Amino acid sequence: MLITKLEHIESTKKYQELVESGRKLAVVCGRMGPMCIPVYDVMDSLKAKYPDVTFLDMEFDAPVAAETIRRLPETRSFSGLPFTVYYRDGKVVAATSSIQTKQQVKEILDAKLKA
Repeated sequence: MLITKLEHIESTKKYQELVESGRKLAVVCGRMGPMCIPVYDVMDSLKAKYPDVTFLDMEFDAPVAAETIRRLPETRSFSGLPFTVYYRDGKVVAATSSIQTKQQVKEILDAKLKA
């Protein structure tokens, strides 16, 4: 289990429900390691500024990740953790891998998920 302040996705059913809801989502799929922890912290720090975006995490080695995030065409070529996938209206609108700064995340949120 990931130890973050983000809501966890622990099942494929929950993932599907979230994506199908059409909500704006930012999902960080990773481990408790030096490349991932800063991204979890960035996401947590941005929750108040982006109240219409649901910030979530998913454990990279869990079956749910293998069945969902890791199968996406947008993440197939990724090699660095975490995988961060942004959804709007049930569709992937952006995906990144490896560590991201707060500014990089804000640029994606503003460009892809802002009203």
